[in-house]
This record gives sequence, C-alpha cells and structure tokens, in this order.
Amino acid sequence: MRSQHGLGYVKFGKVGPVRVVFIAAWAISCCCAASIDDQQFNGRWDIAVPGLSPAHGWWLEVTGAGTPTLKGRFVGAPVGPVDEISKISISDGELKFSLEGRYHRERKVEKGLYWARLEEGKLKGTFEVEGDPTTYLEWSGVRAPALADKDDPTWKRGDPVVLFDGHDLTGWLPEPPGRLAAWSVKEGTLANSIGATNLISDKKFFNFALETEFRIGPRSNSSIGLRGRYAVQLADDFDRPVTNRSSGAILGRIVPTANVTKPEGEWQTLAVRLIGRQVTVALNGVRVVDKQIIDGPTGIALDANESDPGPIVLQGDRGAVEFRKVVVYPLTKQR
Repeated sequence: MRSQHGLGYVKFGKVGPVRVVFIAAWAISCCCAASIDDQQFNGRWDIAVPGLSPAHGWWLEVTGAGTPTLKGRFVGAPVGPVDEISKISISDGELKFSLEGRYHRERKVEKGLYWARLEEGKLKGTFEVEGDPTTYLEWSGVRAPALADKDDPTWKRGDPVVLFDGHDLTGWLPEPPGRLAAWSVKEGTLANSIGATNLISDKKFFNFALETEFRIGPRSNSSIGLRGRYAVQLADDFDRPVTNRSSGAILGRIVPTANVTKPEGEWQTLAVRLIGRQVTVALNGVRVVDKQIIDGPTGIALDANESDPGPIVLQGDRGAVEFRKVVVYPLTKQR
C-alpha cells in the first residue's frame, strides 16, 4: 500500500510485552535524563525502523535545541518527502514531536506521535498513531555521516555496468517480493503496468555516474533512487514552474534550475553523477543540478545507512513509465 506521497503506509504488528518493558525502562531513564544537555539533540539523524514492512529508512533533523527556536524536519512514511515539524519540544531529556498524515489506507488523516531520548550518543525512540496502541513501533537513530568525498576532476569512470540490456529483467528485484509480473520487456523497452511496484537492482554502488533514457505517460511520475536512498524525480510536468517535485529534482530537497522536460510520451535522457553527498543532474542534455549537497534520504529510502553503497531503484507505482537504457559507471579517485 502507498501514500499520496509515494511512501508506504505503515504496516503495524501486534503490541507485545516488549512495549511495556521499553516504556518502563524509558520512564526510569528519564528520571536521570534532565541532566542531558538539550543541545545534544541537534543535528541530522539516520533512523532505522525494524518494524516497518516493507523496510524503509527515516531521517530527522533537529536545530535550535537548547534555545527558544527549536525546529525539526522529518522524512518517513507516511508523510511527505521532507516535512517541517510544526509541533516539537524537549522536556526532561525527552524529544517529542508529532506529524499528521494517512497512517492507514482506510482511515482519514491521523496524528503520529514520536518520542526519543539520547542513549550513548544515539537516539532511541518510539512511534504511535494517537489513540491506537497497536501501531507502536521502536526506532533508533545515529548521527548522519559527513561523506567526505567531493566531486572534482580526479574521479575516473570505470567500465559500464549495464543494468538493463533490453532483453529481460535479469539483475532486478521487486519491492516487495513477488511482483515482477507487473513489469515487462518488449522491443527493448522496460515498462510497468497497473499494479506495478518498484524495481531494485541487485548490484550496489557508492560513487558513480548513471545514464538512462525514459518516457513518462500522461499525468504520471516516477523516480530513480540513487543508492536506494535519494530520489531523482521524473514527471509529466512539461512547461510548469520548477519546484522540489519537478523533473530532475532531488525529491523534496533540491530544486532544478530550469524545467527542460519534454511533453509526455517523448523519450528523454537523464544523466546523474553522485560523489559523496554532491549530486549533478543533467536532463535532456541540460545541467539542472550542479554539485549540490543532498542533506539526507528522501521518501524512497530503503534504509538510512548513508555510508554504505546502495542499489538503483526504479519507481513503478505512480503511473506509466518506460526505460530503454540504464547504465552505471562506477567512479574511482585517481591519486
């Protein structure tokens, strides 16, 4: 199931004794937590949520902790690509915030409640939909890595890794498993169909250049997930103003400098170069993002392990999309 933002609705398990134990331990620890400097909550946090199905990574940024200007931003199902947190507080060593969204397909907008405390330099947190204890999840956050690699002329392309050869789906895995039938290959083109989900490459990459050719259907959009964490948007948005959801955007984070999208139904080209956190995007031969910094994961994130290589993801659940070339060139630093 998917949300209006392309993120998965939360699939909740049953609440077991671990919830009671966790809350009791938390209550005890919070008695001592008042001595924790609130400023230690500041920073960007990569978040793992073991109870989510399918797996997704979350991300949290806290600024102004320990001052009257406390603010936060969040990425995680089922809310938008990057959400400003309007209700956030720290009291007695406990961070609390809430966000509204559709946490269940069959329900209206509900309020999600998030709590966290610091434990040995990590965030230990819980989540619940207000009034529904069956939605309880535990999560943990570590400080996001700096990713020191910078884009400069000393990076050399390696041999091409052809992820789609025009013949079949070899090398691609469905998310979740068992849905490959919703994608097909015909006359050298990879296309989704109604009910399709995302495809994930079985190969993983860190610093690389990617080249692809794609075609978007009417009123559709898709994206390509870099390292399985950062979505480059592809959309039927010809002649529209640019936003952080436009074609060529890093979804929710980086706005392209221009709209150079072709009308729906025409083949288009996309070239992406990702080194550390620096990304460059060229759409239809025009550079629309130039060595910009990606602050953190977007809603497509399969995990939040930003230091690790990750796969290429083709999003397939937001309307008609076709690909006829997907090639990755690993990049290595020349000493």
